[in-house]
Amino acid sequence: MAGLVNNLLILFLVFQNICLGFRSPLSVFKRYKDTARPFSSECLGSDQPVISLGLSDFALDIRMPGVMPKQSDTYLCMSVPLPVDDEAYVVDFKPHASMDTVHHMLLFGCNEPSSTENYWDCDEGTCKDKSNILYAWARNAPPTRLPKGVGFRVGGETGGRFFVLQVHYGDISAFRDKHKDCSGVTLHLTHQKQPLIAGMYLMMSVNTVIPPGEKVVDADIACHYKRFPMHLFAYRVHTHRLGKVVSGYRVRNGQWTLIGRQSPQLPQAFYPVEHPVDVSYDDILAARCVFSGEGRTTETHIGGTADDEMCNFYIMYYMEAKHAVSYMTCTQNANPEMFRNIPQEANIPIPVKSDMLKMTHGHHEETKDTDKSSLLQQAKKEEEEILDQDFHIEEAVEWPGLDLRLGQVSGLALDPENNLVLFHRGDHVWDENSFDSKFVYQQRGLGPIEQNTILVLNPSNAKLLRSMGKSLFYLPHGLSIDKNGNYWVTDVALHQVFKLGADDKEPLLILGVALQPGSDKNHFCQPTDVAVDPITGSIYVSDGYCNSRIIQFSPNGLYVNQWGEETSLGRARPGQFHIPHSLALIPDFSQLCVADRENGRIQCFRLETGEFVREIKHKSFGRELFAVSYVPGGLLFAVNGMPYPGEAEPVQGFVMNFSTGEIIDTFIPLRKSFEMPHDVVASEDKTVFVGDVHARAVWKFASTEKMEHRSVKKAGIEVQEIKESETIVGARLKNNPEPTDPLKKQEKQHLVRQASTGVSFVLITTLLIIPVVVLLAILVFIRWRKTTVYGADGEHKLDSSSGRNLGRLRGKGGGGLNLGNFFASHKGYSRKGFDRLSTEGSDQEKDEDDGTDSEEECSAPPPPPAPSSS
Repeated sequence: MAGLVNNLLILFLVFQNICLGFRSPLSVFKRYKDTARPFSSECLGSDQPVISLGLSDFALDIRMPGVMPKQSDTYLCMSVPLPVDDEAYVVDFKPHASMDTVHHMLLFGCNEPSSTENYWDCDEGTCKDKSNILYAWARNAPPTRLPKGVGFRVGGETGGRFFVLQVHYGDISAFRDKHKDCSGVTLHLTHQKQPLIAGMYLMMSVNTVIPPGEKVVDADIACHYKRFPMHLFAYRVHTHRLGKVVSGYRVRNGQWTLIGRQSPQLPQAFYPVEHPVDVSYDDILAARCVFSGEGRTTETHIGGTADDEMCNFYIMYYMEAKHAVSYMTCTQNANPEMFRNIPQEANIPIPVKSDMLKMTHGHHEETKDTDKSSLLQQAKKEEEEILDQDFHIEEAVEWPGLDLRLGQVSGLALDPENNLVLFHRGDHVWDENSFDSKFVYQQRGLGPIEQNTILVLNPSNAKLLRSMGKSLFYLPHGLSIDKNGNYWVTDVALHQVFKLGADDKEPLLILGVALQPGSDKNHFCQPTDVAVDPITGSIYVSDGYCNSRIIQFSPNGLYVNQWGEETSLGRARPGQFHIPHSLALIPDFSQLCVADRENGRIQCFRLETGEFVREIKHKSFGRELFAVSYVPGGLLFAVNGMPYPGEAEPVQGFVMNFSTGEIIDTFIPLRKSFEMPHDVVASEDKTVFVGDVHARAVWKFASTEKMEHRSVKKAGIEVQEIKESETIVGARLKNNPEPTDPLKKQEKQHLVRQASTGVSFVLITTLLIIPVVVLLAILVFIRWRKTTVYGADGEHKLDSSSGRNLGRLRGKGGGGLNLGNFFASHKGYSRKGFDRLSTEGSDQEKDEDDGTDSEEECSAPPPPPAPSSS
């Protein structure tokens, strides 16, 4: 019977590890956040801490022995000896902890614990000799995972013989029921020699001083690496309350490669290095901690108490077994001058919401109230300064630009004066007759577009300021404007990229060969967009419909570099494209983000190298993502494509937090509807323009925060700012990023808002109550009249009709506030339907019956499946 129980327990552990192995770090994060539960006072495995897992493997259960901390912020330690004398390898960790009880856990390896007691206060120390961190778990953070073939070496002649578990109990309110805690971790160990040995590299500042009130203080660490190559796979950052962001880099030949960057106010676990970095002999490892002394009245020094600070950057690495070193440190700054070239991202704080701060630090931290309020206020201030996320995007319905007579609108941009510049196709259209099977343009006989294709509009009233581009283009596509006001455009028919001065009739620079598609350094194949680095002047071209690459040119147009490849069968991998359709340059982070259209995602790359950084992908994007735009300060805007037959994700605009990729808001217009939104551009005041290639229209959207009312304090005087008198009609907008039923959205968006100022809360409440009272009085009067005239039958009729009237008055028919919809939760659609046979589409209008893409304006039958455009 005992053997059966052991086998069942082993199967449970293995199954759970397998399940976790198929989860992304984000899903694991959510799993531990949502499902973790407190353990009972009886510790599973305490009677049998060592469990055999076969001939060479075993599990070691390390648990707190039923403790009950007496006060918040208690650190308790306990030790467990390695149960074997010979060498073994830790290859996996399984945490047992509740976020309601435990703030974080650390597991150390050493030869002599600080105490021989059953458990002890960690103020006495963890180990008497040198200790190595093997594992970290923090509330709401994903568990550490070791790559296959990698293990921490323990036991034998060189490895530690004891494990010491440190548990930080942040909030003891969870112990009101007097239960005893048995949190800990189960280790999976093996006697099989591992080809790669894991170790820890600690970078730590020891002499940083943070002056009181100082807004930004940098603590820099750098050391030359003088050992055999190591491969980095995880990192952890650590400061106390004043830390804003910690970043670590490998510097090789002057090039900075990011290892990891994180807010120390988020869960301080080990996070995976997104793109594993190798470190070789004579490379430099560098780290920077950014602090703020605001809210402090005295100097803050590096130390171990809550009132002190720390600056630690931990790197988890592996090396070949024959060269392995288990622990290395760096506590100096070997080259202060080099930090003049550190990427700008190292000094950009990562916003942290106040509820996350509470969850990270525990609910009842027993520190000075002034420090706590200061911290929360500072976090709030950061969030407002960096993202200012308390806003909603709605259509500016009085903007007359929607009524302009335009051709297919393919590109939008804002010039240095913040005027709106649009690129359209005049009387030319992209349809199934535009190209042959080799992407050669077939309608050259039409000649170039005879209308001005570049229009500059006043963003407030849509008045035409100037125009240009007549007789230059055949099928315009992408548009961007550099810091000097030059226009950069692409033409998919000519297969070329043009640089135009704002007042010049002839191009200043032309890339590509007219009407000749190709895939070498001198040719493009239907290029889609251009981005120009404001610092270096480097030119980036997305190429395109029939090539799957990003090409970098020098400011003079000389070929420099390219990256990207076609999407392979199955899931699209990093760096693969299926129509790189739109570019957004992120100077704050030295990144270039690409709308990978047919893969329905955004991919971001490092400007200098083209190295993949990350992917942003959401179910609500659907299968197509057409365009992306960045606003300095951390906002990313995007528009998607029409849903495929049988699918539910609506066509809409998105607002995202660039740092996290999280969707903050979505928006769609009230006047007309999106048909194929092709480009999006936004300004720093959150004014957004969307151009639709099939609707031949441009919409203006704006932040309700900006357009309704904002107070700004200067020198103690409150100044009321009101934007020009644009009436804002509540666009069909969703607070919740998940898509809602389109019919419900249409019903909910008849809310009319008008910008106003100086209206008191009492007056607003009164104005809301009066219509309700009048409505009730009218209904009572009608009910009385009906009853008097018609008797009982009339009363029944009145019940049904009044119910319908109430339904209308609640917002379905008129312009009233729909309270039911307002408070209802939004549920997302599930995908249903089928995959299209051909996913290569153009800007041609997508026909709802056959699911093909096209920008054609005629009623010709759809072409057979073939590479298409946008």
